[in-house]
Order: sequence, then structure tokens, then C-alpha cells
Amino acid sequence: MGIGLIGKKIGMTREFLDSGVSVPVTVLAVERGRILDIITNEKRGYNAIQVGFGKIKNSKLTKQMKGFFKKKSTEPRKILKEFRVNDVTDYKEGNEIGLELFKDQKFLDITSKTIGKGFAGVIKRHNFSGLRATHGVSVSHRAAGSTGQNQDPGKVFKGKKMAGHMGNKLRTVQNLEIIKSDLENNLIYVKGSVPGAKNTFVFIQKNKKNIKRFTTLEKAKRLQADIAKIGTKKKVDKKTQKMPETASKAEGKQPTEKKNK
Repeated sequence: MGIGLIGKKIGMTREFLDSGVSVPVTVLAVERGRILDIITNEKRGYNAIQVGFGKIKNSKLTKQMKGFFKKKSTEPRKILKEFRVNDVTDYKEGNEIGLELFKDQKFLDITSKTIGKGFAGVIKRHNFSGLRATHGVSVSHRAAGSTGQNQDPGKVFKGKKMAGHMGNKLRTVQNLEIIKSDLENNLIYVKGSVPGAKNTFVFIQKNKKNIKRFTTLEKAKRLQADIAKIGTKKKVDKKTQKMPETASKAEGKQPTEKKNK
């Protein structure tokens, strides 16, 4: 897993490109993370960095965490996360990382908890088909049906599709496209379905898959270039059509002799 950032899902808006195309985007506020500890291979058997995100009141910390932040001589951080790295010498304690991490990046993988939808039945939760709404079915139109077996094994196996809590699960959506980055305000505009409700924390990292498709921005640029080429061609064609017409008119005009009255 590469180094990532933690942000907050603010909401949705739209971004207008130069070609006039409107792109729906999700706005993420990304907080800068501070490197609190460097873990070496000699200490724990692997190389990693510990990064802290967000702010928290000192009164909400335990004594152990108060001592940890006091030892590191830094302000308390709400979320601590470890990232494994190949070379530890590239990082120093106290340095900060932000949106510049995704400077040359086109796509992102975003992880967050999905929106919780409460207790749901099998039809809504697992897309079961209901029973017939005819005589004899009684009140079992949306029932799950039988869930167990005979005396052997005589139990319901784990993982059986039944009614229960829907949503509120950790999910990752891959290959979301970066439309715009605002380094001054620490905002990033992403195209695609970002999991989670408003004001939820999301974990942002570089995409793992190798994507070779064109982005929305690249498609818009190509479209503008094609339109510009068509416009120049039309101008050239108009000029070439006008030139022979004027020449033919000039040839058609012959000097008229004055008639003697």
C-alpha cells in the first residue's frame, strides 16, 4: 500500500471545462498530514512511516497518547496511520505531506464507509424476488423463505443472505478521475461515486490498476483541437473559392469599343 491522505467529503458541485462541458464532481477537503515517527527494519522488521491527520483537543487524549505527542513535540492528531515505504531516508520526522502527493496523478482509489440504511429486508438488501401477490400467499409476499436445513446439519450457516443492517461497510471505489486540484485551499475535485455520506472521512491513495483510457480533460482538449482544425479548414476553403471567382470575373470583362454615333 502506497502513501495516502485522509480527507473529508464536503459535497457535490459541477466544474465547467473550456469547451463548455459540465462535469459533476465531488469535493474533498484534504488535510495535510505530519510525519510523527519513522519505523525502521531494525526496530520492527519493516520500513514504514507513521503519519498523523486532523486535530483533536488535548483533553480527549489518554495519558499514553499525551505522553506520545509530548515526546514528539507536536500538536495532537486525531488519526494515526502507518504507510510502508521502500526507503526510509526520503522522509524526516516533522515533515508534512499534502495534495502535492498526487501532482502527476490522473486517477485515485478512495476508501470510506458507505451510507448506513438501517435494518432492511431480503428484497431490498439482497434483491430477492417477492412471492406471488395472488390467493393463497397470505402475508408472505416479501418473506425470505426457509433459511435452515433438515436435522442434519440443523443450523443456519454463516453468511446466509438474510434481513439485517444494510450499508455502513468499508468499501473502496477504484479509478476515480481527478478533475481539478486546489492546493491553496487543500481541495480536490473528483469525478465518480465517492463512498460515504457528507462530512465522512475518506482515505485517498494512488490507483493500483494501470489505466490506459483517456480522461475527461484529455477528451475535451482533443475535441477542442478537432473543432479548431475544422474552423481553419473552412476558412481556407472559403478563401480558395473566392480566388477563382474573382479571376473569372476579371477575365469575363473585355474592353468595350466606343460606338461612333
